[in-house]
Amino acid sequence: MKTYISSIIATLGITKNLFAAEAGMPQLDPTYWASQVFWLIIVFAILYISIAKFYLPKIKNNLDNRENKIKEDLESAKKSNDLSEIKFKEYEKILADSKKDVIKIHIESKNKLDKDIQTKKSAMEKEIENEIIKAQNEIDELKKNSISDIQSISKNIASNIIENISGDKLNESSITAAVEDISKKKIGKYL
Repeated sequence: MKTYISSIIATLGITKNLFAAEAGMPQLDPTYWASQVFWLIIVFAILYISIAKFYLPKIKNNLDNRENKIKEDLESAKKSNDLSEIKFKEYEKILADSKKDVIKIHIESKNKLDKDIQTKKSAMEKEIENEIIKAQNEIDELKKNSISDIQSISKNIASNIIENISGDKLNESSITAAVEDISKKKIGKYL
């Protein structure tokens, strides 16, 4: 069936008088085909030339510009990335140096503070030693003074006791001699 229809269409195409040409479709009339092919070639040539010479270069130029812009942007981004890495390394170096400086300052201030503390400590120890020596001297002085006070008090007490017991007053020189003799023997034990 397909072959039958194909052969009918082929015979109709070969014949000079087509049914449609008689009905008012001049483009199907073979007498006009040469002029139609001429204008078809002219129109498509103009269309091809205009596209090839005007539109395609502009499109190609836009694509090239876009590609160049992308390349420039990528290069700029790479340079910025490299620069940021360099800056980051500089920042890390500065940060490490700052940490070292902080540690150094901390150690120096600690050493200085330790020296100040040692200086003040030794000054305080000297002052305390001076106070102890002064207090020791005062105690020794009090001991020396207290011996004569003790002897004086002992004389009075001994004289009062003897006077109360015997009723007579004893000689002061004998009481003084007895108190001094006893105090010489016993005083080393307490002083």
